Amino acid sequence: MPTESTFLLAGLFLLLAAAGWVLGRFGEREETDPPPPLNIDYLKGLNFLLNEQTDQALEHFLKMVRVDDKTIETHFALGSLFRRRGEVDRAIRIHQNIIARPDLAAEQRDQALFSLAKDYLRAGLLDRAEKLFVRLSQGSRYQVEALENLCGIYEQEKEWQKAIESGKQLEVLGGRSLALQIAHYYCELAESAAAAKDYPSARQYVKNAQTGRPRTLRGALTRAHIAQETEDSKTALKLYHRIIDEHTYLIAEALPEIVAIYTRENQLGELDKAFRAMLSKNPEMGSLVAYTAIVNDIGDIPVIDDCVEKYLLEEPTLAEFVDMRRLSEGDETALARIRGALSKLASSTPRYQCQECGFSSQRLLWQCPSCRSWETQRPASRVQFDTILQHSINRR
Repeated sequence: MPTESTFLLAGLFLLLAAAGWVLGRFGEREETDPPPPLNIDYLKGLNFLLNEQTDQALEHFLKMVRVDDKTIETHFALGSLFRRRGEVDRAIRIHQNIIARPDLAAEQRDQALFSLAKDYLRAGLLDRAEKLFVRLSQGSRYQVEALENLCGIYEQEKEWQKAIESGKQLEVLGGRSLALQIAHYYCELAESAAAAKDYPSARQYVKNAQTGRPRTLRGALTRAHIAQETEDSKTALKLYHRIIDEHTYLIAEALPEIVAIYTRENQLGELDKAFRAMLSKNPEMGSLVAYTAIVNDIGDIPVIDDCVEKYLLEEPTLAEFVDMRRLSEGDETALARIRGALSKLASSTPRYQCQECGFSSQRLLWQCPSCRSWETQRPASRVQFDTILQHSINRR
């Protein structure tokens, strides 16, 4: 049965035939001259490919590229085909062979270098790909594409300063804003500096992330973590509360830290008071508080316990597995047992999901590993009771 590559090669054959006809029809020749014959060497190469004799076809085409200037574009198409099929070593050989030609035009050389850089990238040879993309980013017609690929490489290698420089160049040349992306690069540097206890540098990186750019949620959260690590509880609490007030979805990250600070300061009464005031203004946040408390096993705080109890009573799926009457009658032992069991079960299910591609994870990832988008993950707003309870039953 014909494969995708068979159809591609058939299309390539037709393209060559059409090109030959056009040259024969409109080229500079006498009207009485017969049209040029179709290149027999190409027919041989295509025959090798169609019969899955890839090595023979590769050697045949490599010999042809040395002698026929008009076949270079076809070789680029073949190299791209090999790359898409995962035969990167063959694609590399084709593009290296083109580059080795002494009479190659500058534009064709850049095209070959760009194709070879993509081959190296596909093969995971990031250092080689980086060198070629750096070269192409300095004046070739592939500047924008090269800088885009460099940003991707530096993200993989965690070379955040280089990523910032490439991102800024790309903003100028590409005519589009990369404010959020660059802000995250600075936040990565800030987190690395904070991990090394270099808090002045960490604060400066956060400031750079938010100077002249829309504020990223990560910057505020990083500032709060730095304040907490430096035992500046007042500033940390102020920032965490602001995060919750302005961006409720980050409560899943902020609430455990808030509880830890109030517990350390022996001020759980103040926590209860602050959250009751918050919930009176935004009652819909009660479910987020409850969800976060269940997942992180946070309890023995009246305002949070009230949210959890209401949350459980309003969950219809639980009625199929639990005697809800005991909960509604205020059975504290039954409530504690259910909370503990759900906390263990919820800890084994994904808590965050990318809004762009649907990738799920246990912890917050600022860059989605699947689609590589920044700041697109959001926490679940409810425990998937039907999924985790069914999973529990199946394990028995």
